[in-house]
Amino acid sequence: MGFLKGKRALIVGLATDRSIAYGIAEAMHREGAELAFSYIERMADRVVPLAREFGSEITFPMDVGSDEDIERGFATLKGHWPAFDILVHAVAFAPREALAGRFVDVTTREGFRVAHDISSYSLTALARAARPFMQGRAGAIVTLSYLGAMRSLPSYNVMGLAKASLEANVRFLAADLGPEGIRVNGVSAGPIKTLSAAGISGLRRMLQHVAAVSPIRRNVTIEDVGNTCAFLCSDLAAGITGEITYVDGGYNSVGMAFPEEPEGA
Repeated sequence: MGFLKGKRALIVGLATDRSIAYGIAEAMHREGAELAFSYIERMADRVVPLAREFGSEITFPMDVGSDEDIERGFATLKGHWPAFDILVHAVAFAPREALAGRFVDVTTREGFRVAHDISSYSLTALARAARPFMQGRAGAIVTLSYLGAMRSLPSYNVMGLAKASLEANVRFLAADLGPEGIRVNGVSAGPIKTLSAAGISGLRRMLQHVAAVSPIRRNVTIEDVGNTCAFLCSDLAAGITGEITYVDGGYNSVGMAFPEEPEGA
């Protein structure tokens, strides 16, 4: 029996079979959870077939940038599930032009607003909508962050600020919802070649660098991140909330490292 047997999980942000959300869905499905998926309209042709891979017939459109759309989405979900246990927030966005070039040159007021609205505020909005479904249950919410929330990184720019907001969001939600039995955690994943990460300038160099200097000498995978998220949303992690867990091969812990030179060099 999997450690999520009997749990129901709504996954927001599935895009492709190479996305972190897919790794999370794969791990949760393996551990016995029933899954539901939301999607933005233009991704329906991708998300619906992926949901079927996990035995899910519950898919519905929902734009997290609209309170009305969130309300409609959860109303649709209620027609299938009167209650559920897990919310996965795997959503982030900033305008592409904001993710290349010097921070002060490319960060606009509108780009700042959009990045924070979609990447951080949406967690609060979804938690509010999910709260009635989790009453009387051991609820768990998990979101995805990145080291750019804590460190300046080339080209990550305004997304780093949005992720810092997201991590604060985790702490405030955890404090607010904890007395109701709902835990809230974040996972700070190392760089992975996903559809969303492809918009970050210099991703290939970033992947090469992290693989060369992280303690485990490789990049992490969507499976690595998915397994951690599944654990954090299970009863095995009942005492963990308000935390940001790094799944980056230890890269965040390294102060200085030099790539190994070939023998005889």
